[in-house]
Amino acid sequence: MRILLAEPRGFCAGVVRAIEIVERALAIHGAPVYVRHEIVHNRHVVEDLRAKGAVFVNELDEVPEGALTVFSAHGVARAVERDATSRGLDVLDATCPLVTKVHVEGRRYAKEGRAVILIGHDGHPEVEGTLGQIDGEVHLVADIADVAALPIEPGRKVAYVTQTTLSVDDTREVIEAIKARFADVVGPGTRDICYATQNRQTAVRDLAKVCDVVLVVGAANSSNSNRLREIAEECGARAYLIADAGALTAAMVRGAKAVGITAGASAPERLVEEVVTTLRALGAGDVAALPGIIEDVTFRLPARLQAAE
Repeated sequence: MRILLAEPRGFCAGVVRAIEIVERALAIHGAPVYVRHEIVHNRHVVEDLRAKGAVFVNELDEVPEGALTVFSAHGVARAVERDATSRGLDVLDATCPLVTKVHVEGRRYAKEGRAVILIGHDGHPEVEGTLGQIDGEVHLVADIADVAALPIEPGRKVAYVTQTTLSVDDTREVIEAIKARFADVVGPGTRDICYATQNRQTAVRDLAKVCDVVLVVGAANSSNSNRLREIAEECGARAYLIADAGALTAAMVRGAKAVGITAGASAPERLVEEVVTTLRALGAGDVAALPGIIEDVTFRLPARLQAAE
């Protein structure tokens, strides 16, 4: 049984930046540093940061007044920002810059008088944050049926933005349905999508073409990890989403000649390495990486943390 690794996989630049913000804040200011929600959707990352002194909270009323507080990579609504200000919290914003870009685009479209349609998954932290960042008329849709049910007049000027963990392929049909229903539609170009989402989906498609089984390392509440598993399955592979090597069973890979491994954008590489070790214990042999896009994207830290370097 061969092991093939997707390229790219795992951490994206937004996740690297968010984790580094918490780690650097702890190094400079000491514990505790409060973090609203999971900094990224991965239990292992959260537990590692908790061991270093991060305190994760669901809402800001759990944070002492004036305390150093980090907003997660998913972004927050303006109401949360106002709440933080009213409580005198010292905020470091770890929102992914690509999420912030969606917020800016949505606000610009609303200011132009357009009804804004957000393509995304109801209840996802990023979606909740984006909905709360756009002043004016905004609607959430997940599929073409939602587009058909929109309470917007056909003659209304509209615009669309998307959750960053969706790719061009994920949103193509929904965007086409929006354009078919409304005459005046604007939206971001394909250059504005999350590079990491698209790259990882392209890589898992390549992986599924040459593997019997694809293992996606990632959290159950990670939108992009779930989508990677779905894509591998759509491409004909047996596919499993596993949180870590402890979730891997011999039955998952029984009879496979080639097992592919990828990882969601918030999964540490050490988890992939542990899965490889477990597969070798089950009799796997060679390990090789499929050729793919080499990512060199980096995002700057907040200025106050840069100054402390």
